[in-house]
Amino acid sequence: MRVASALVASFLLLAAPGVPAAQAHSFPETESPAAGQTLSAAPGEVRIKYDAPIEKLFAGLKVLDQNGRNVAEGPPTVGPDGYTLSVKLAPIGPGRYSVRWSVVCVDTHRTQGSYVFSVAGGAGR
Repeated sequence: MRVASALVASFLLLAAPGVPAAQAHSFPETESPAAGQTLSAAPGEVRIKYDAPIEKLFAGLKVLDQNGRNVAEGPPTVGPDGYTLSVKLAPIGPGRYSVRWSVVCVDTHRTQGSYVFSVAGGAGR
């Protein structure tokens, strides 16, 4: 009887309005520059839009050159929409760059990832 009661109580809790059946995670929806993209000119910033809102305090975004040096100018910022993470870049030249991000969704789930883009043209923006 106790097992049946516990099962019914669990079902009612999960089925209750306002209780999500599954928690969300924040994953990139769009990236600029895009993963694998080769640009003819250096970008002035890297911007990632996520599919769920992210926490400002726990957002990280680095852009590393081929020597592992972070070429970001200052800390990353979360846009007013709560979905967009961006960082300004110092002037960069031709080469391959690695973007490394980590965010915490507003539901407290942490996600992270990385991708690369290349600059084929000059260092000007």
